[in-house]
Amino acid sequence: MNNEVSPVNNTIIEALQNNQVIAYPTEAVFGVGCDPDSESAVMALLELKQRAIEKGLILIADNYEQLKPYIDDNALTQEQRERMFASWPGPITWVIPAKSTTPKWLTGRFSSLAVRVTDHPIVKALCVAYGKPLVSTSANLSGLPPCRSVEEVQEQFRNRIAIVNGEVGGRKNPSEIRDALTGELYRQG
Repeated sequence: MNNEVSPVNNTIIEALQNNQVIAYPTEAVFGVGCDPDSESAVMALLELKQRAIEKGLILIADNYEQLKPYIDDNALTQEQRERMFASWPGPITWVIPAKSTTPKWLTGRFSSLAVRVTDHPIVKALCVAYGKPLVSTSANLSGLPPCRSVEEVQEQFRNRIAIVNGEVGGRKNPSEIRDALTGELYRQG
């Protein structure tokens, strides 16, 4: 009989519902995230990371449908959509025009939003359990390397955030970032 407890537990979901920041393993590094619809949670995340709001953020999701409330799907051609879908689920983040209703605390100074459909089982389970995508940025304080273990997250963030227990995927680098309209490479993966 399997007695393992799922890493996505009620404590983590409650933290998200209470506008708190959490840490979780992704394909290459631990990420910190929160509810994308909560301005107070995003502001807490930005303060924690010492990250400027103008930079914009990434949303990570279980599936494309979870991202549609935030992006302008109609701005994509079928060919652009197919190119994007061919890379998902996986470690490629695509920058897509945002809906006009998408909060500026997500897009920053841009009119687009970076989004990814993950293949990491823990993040997928987290997004399914929460019912929406999560903000996703590397778990590290400004100027420090991204965390790759629960212990590193605890050390850098001094137990100020809830942590989803688990292992990062086997990738060495954070996700590749590309423009969905042009295919232009913004960050090598």
